Amino acid sequence: MAKTQEEIEAERVAAWKAAMAVTEERRKDFAPALHKAVPMYENAPCYDTEELAALQRLGAAIMDTEDRSRRLELIRQFEDLRDSIKMLPDHPEAVQLWPDGVLPSITDYTDNTSLRWNHDPGFRPFLYELLVPEDVTPKGLVVFCAGGDHGAAMFHEGYGSCLDFIEMGYQTILVGNRTNACPWKGQDAAADVSRAIRYARANAERLRIDPDKVALAGFSNGGITGENVIQYFSGEKKMTDIYKDYQPDGLDEYCGAPDAFMCVYGPRYEAAPFSWDGVVYPPVFFAIGREDGAIDNFNYVYPDLVAHNVKVEIHTFAGTPHGQAGVKLLDGYYKYPNFQMWVPLADYFLQDAFKD
Repeated sequence: MAKTQEEIEAERVAAWKAAMAVTEERRKDFAPALHKAVPMYENAPCYDTEELAALQRLGAAIMDTEDRSRRLELIRQFEDLRDSIKMLPDHPEAVQLWPDGVLPSITDYTDNTSLRWNHDPGFRPFLYELLVPEDVTPKGLVVFCAGGDHGAAMFHEGYGSCLDFIEMGYQTILVGNRTNACPWKGQDAAADVSRAIRYARANAERLRIDPDKVALAGFSNGGITGENVIQYFSGEKKMTDIYKDYQPDGLDEYCGAPDAFMCVYGPRYEAAPFSWDGVVYPPVFFAIGREDGAIDNFNYVYPDLVAHNVKVEIHTFAGTPHGQAGVKLLDGYYKYPNFQMWVPLADYFLQDAFKD
């Protein structure tokens, strides 16, 4: 007998809780030290890449260490290294996504004293423009949304991938949005990323791009956010459909959905609801490892996309687990070089999608 959607979701939640239980003691030990490092990872363009890479490698070693006394010693080393890293004197400035006093939200989030989340309730979404040299004609622009609860993932998945695409000739935007389910609702996470897409189009002339050549790349949880951008803000959908008291401004005159979507090991969960009402789904590119548990979600999502006449390109990578985008920044963790092929493949995909 086939499982019901409720049974599938219950099994997924149970597996997630079991995995969390294994690492809970380590997380509690590490959380205070890590929480202070989150802004450094998320503002990666402002710091020396090698220093942040060393910090992230040390953080990974802490979470891999079973012996608690050794783990506590590594945490002290992490704190010393973190505190020694300073901003670059010529660092870029972040752009705030929303005006002062404005942050549309349907999430009730007021406390993070347990440090369960990377972001405190007062977090303000932002973006960085990371651009090609002036003598390079841009192929288009890609907005990058990292996975998980951001933090360290924003360093390698987000910033690292921006560097890869700049090398191929794309303007890039690294977005620090409210993170889906960590703890914000999907609509709030999508509103921030949609705002970044609108920002790109509003500044198309200055950024030297065609406003109809704006793509979105979402990794893991960021991939779910990316599809929520399409679900809630494509076609004729408006911010005021969700946020009734929201006062639109100049950016809301621009389309908030991408012209192409790259979902990197981040398809929506099996049986997760998705409303196709009024949705205009752009061409989508999937990259996922064959040893990635999220591939089961992809096997569910793909027929749904095909049934709705979405143009889909798929690449799977032998032997590759979850979370491998951008890890070439982390010397010593670059164990699956075949996955890096997703970058040039995405270039071909984008150039084809931008012809439409």
